[in-house]
Amino acid sequence: MTNKELADLIFPNVSSDTIIYEQRYPERNLPEGAVVSRFAPSPTGFVHMGSLLTAFIENFVPKTTDGIFYLRIEDTDGKRTVENGINGIIKDLKDFDITIDEGVISETEEIGNYGPYIQSKRKEIYESYAKKLIEEGLAYPCFCKEEELTSMREKQEHKKTRIGYYGNWAKCRDLTNEERIEKIKNGEKYIIRLKSPGKFENKIILNDLVRGKIEMPENDIDVVLIKGDGLPIYHFAHVIDDHLMRTTHVLRGEEWISSYPIHSQLFSILRFKEPKYGHLGVVMKIDENGSRRKLSKRKDPEAAVSFYHEKGIPIDAVKLYLMTIANTNFEAWLDSNPEKSIYDFEFDFKKISESGTLFDVEKLLNISKNYISKLTAEEVYENLVNYTEEYDKEFYNIIINNKDYTTNILNIERVQKKPRKDYSSYSDIKNHIWYMFDELFYDGNQTYDFQKICDKKEIKDILNDYINNFYEEKDDKEVWFEKIKSLCDKLGYASNMKEYKENPENFKGNVADISTVIRVALTTKSMTPDLYEIMKILGKDRITDRFNVFNVD
Repeated sequence: MTNKELADLIFPNVSSDTIIYEQRYPERNLPEGAVVSRFAPSPTGFVHMGSLLTAFIENFVPKTTDGIFYLRIEDTDGKRTVENGINGIIKDLKDFDITIDEGVISETEEIGNYGPYIQSKRKEIYESYAKKLIEEGLAYPCFCKEEELTSMREKQEHKKTRIGYYGNWAKCRDLTNEERIEKIKNGEKYIIRLKSPGKFENKIILNDLVRGKIEMPENDIDVVLIKGDGLPIYHFAHVIDDHLMRTTHVLRGEEWISSYPIHSQLFSILRFKEPKYGHLGVVMKIDENGSRRKLSKRKDPEAAVSFYHEKGIPIDAVKLYLMTIANTNFEAWLDSNPEKSIYDFEFDFKKISESGTLFDVEKLLNISKNYISKLTAEEVYENLVNYTEEYDKEFYNIIINNKDYTTNILNIERVQKKPRKDYSSYSDIKNHIWYMFDELFYDGNQTYDFQKICDKKEIKDILNDYINNFYEEKDDKEVWFEKIKSLCDKLGYASNMKEYKENPENFKGNVADISTVIRVALTTKSMTPDLYEIMKILGKDRITDRFNVFNVD
């Protein structure tokens, strides 16, 4: 019996003429140096931060080289697939402004000429290449039952030899075609395995984009190509897909380095051009005890991309942070080029940390503070409206009915050489400005901390004297402050800090203490943005109302 007869028996309705796929998916007409990369997740749930970082890099590099970024769904392991898993992935990418040029755009739709982009819909393609390998004597049906494989692994462990289906351990490797055909006709279940031409003692080199040259043994394992359900395993499917989709660069986790000999061998025997591989270190965090560990979907809320939406951290700030951990030289570049777009940066795979990236939420929040501080008040207002509409309906209703007022609040100390950096996220803003809204200020729960001046009568006298005899809405900032100093002189407080420091015993306090009383009475806080601006926005009537709280015995 010939290999072709065996192949025809296994795949009677499939052509082994794979040239039709080479013609259907031709080389892409792209500029020299253009990168074609893909994000190829399994539909197993939300995109976690490690996957988002990978997708971000895979999306970024083609954008800067006039290349292609596509989304492929690797769903050949049906046990891991979850309901709406594809839509969840698409939404997570879209929410972070990671746009695809080709690939899956919904559970039922896709764009591009190199599809289908869902592996379970490419079954006939994999079968065609598997049939070709059987005809060439490079693949064969394996009839070993699970208990036989388990027994083999136990024997290998006992003998302390390598684990795997290879050499003399590959029981079905040297069956004759007559024996194989007889077993198939008898209804015995089987899978399709690679007949590896490799020798373990030989060495191969992986020229890793991130790690440089890595030497490892050549593959001699007869790995599974097609499972019992007729679908391929990852090794076989991704090699065929990356070839036919004309992928130039593959980024993936460092856990796949050990699989490279299998993949390289498959590219070779299928006569495909191998893409460039880059293996990324894991995303880590510092644990409570100071040790590093892998960022965990189960333990760490920041591992889920939904965390950033719920916190209201701007997407562009997250992207800036991702780039700082993706390329170690980006932060210095950004400091030198603050007005340039992120896409002006020249990405360097050699600047990716080999040892993995440390995910630091505090650093992300600092980047976010800096980013928000550079937005206009109008931009912050619109983003705040969008955030609160979903996550804080009460505050949304307040600010949507007070657009100009809220915008003026957000503009305090914004248009200046060094703008304030109070807000690390849109969820932060309410905590910083709630006192400016009467609906929130007069809720009966406010507490006041006047710092040094605690006597109620003294506080009342300061406030009444100031509002009745000194404060005028028309005053500019310089006149406004001079009047506060005049109030100090009248009430026995030092208006000059130098005099106070030289002879503190001559005064009841100083101008800072008086300012604090006014500030706390208006806001409940001893630390706020510019008091003059706050008072201009509140207006004299509302200032008076807030001061009158202290006239009630």
